[in-house]
Amino acid sequence: MNIVQRDQKVKLSELLPDFEVLKVGLGWKVDASGEEFDLDASAFMLTHDNQVRNKKDFVFYNNLSDISGVLQHSGDNVTGGEGDCEQITVNMKAVPPEIGHITFVVTIHKALERQQTFGRVNDAYIRVVDAKTGKEILRYNLEKEFYSATSVVIADIAKFNNEWYFDAVGVPFSGGLEAIANDFDLDLTKK
Repeated sequence: MNIVQRDQKVKLSELLPDFEVLKVGLGWKVDASGEEFDLDASAFMLTHDNQVRNKKDFVFYNNLSDISGVLQHSGDNVTGGEGDCEQITVNMKAVPPEIGHITFVVTIHKALERQQTFGRVNDAYIRVVDAKTGKEILRYNLEKEFYSATSVVIADIAKFNNEWYFDAVGVPFSGGLEAIANDFDLDLTKK
């Protein structure tokens, strides 16, 4: 297993030469107060020029699969716990040629209303697993660097020179999932 740090890029083929399907898992535990935290994993498929083709290229707890069959969300876990609490399966062989990267986002549901931040979440991580073998190939621990954040654009699986890379972006974001979706010109309130 490889631990990556913020801003680190790793060529996936160097870690797993024949990857086809990856699972991107999100795990977390709450702080000692016992207060419930609901973290949500989401993924956006973006074109090479960072645009979302349409609303169907996005998965989250209310849209479990995308229109191309690339992304499959495991469903909403509202409490955290041991192991991966939410997973997004990525069929790399099905990624359309116009897609340049898949952006993974972690948000705290109702964070502003509940006055919750990542600073009170323990052992939060995102990891990449080979779906065929179940072997973890890399992990990015969120640590406490996002202390006051309520959302984090955590990572990209991005294509550069016909090679796929995991990029530990680690960019804090104000607001929740709707705010991030709006940043990608998606309106989650419209059907």
